[in-house]
Amino acid sequence: MLEGAGLRFETRIAGVDEAAIKEAAHAEGISADEAALILADAKAERVARSAPDALVIGADQLLVCDGAWFDKPPDMAAARTHLQRLRARQHELVTALVCHRGGQRIWQHVAKPRLTMRDFSEAFLEAYLAAEGEALLSSVGAYRLEGQGAQLFDAIEGDQPAILGLPLLPLLGFLRQHGVLLK
Repeated sequence: MLEGAGLRFETRIAGVDEAAIKEAAHAEGISADEAALILADAKAERVARSAPDALVIGADQLLVCDGAWFDKPPDMAAARTHLQRLRARQHELVTALVCHRGGQRIWQHVAKPRLTMRDFSEAFLEAYLAAEGEALLSSVGAYRLEGQGAQLFDAIEGDQPAILGLPLLPLLGFLRQHGVLLK
């Protein structure tokens, strides 16, 4: 998305223990919004240590359904279980962005798109899993809205970039405000 918006950037792996951070946040009763911000901040802060003059963007996304937090499925059996648990229910994608520069957090944003899955058949589920395959393992919801996953839904509230993990318009506004992009 950033490339499509005309930005030049470098991608770096932050190397934070996301599972431990989520587990601690959940145990402490921290909201999904705050947990997503903590994760995004940890990523941005870790990368910013090695590039203190750079503007570093950290992002994270949590899927919340009926109070449960979902992780990316480790295998296709778990992807099937995810989709079965989400079927005929509404869930929220808590999508957090944090920007660091000079060792400090200078901006943050949380978007919370809501998606309602339809009550699809087991036959549809099997066909969907076969069509999308292991690409589903890279998505917290075990779906790819940008592909055949659009067929899973009855309703979507929120913008597409936030659903895909990056609230693009707020980020572009921040970048213009800070002179990274032309106004």
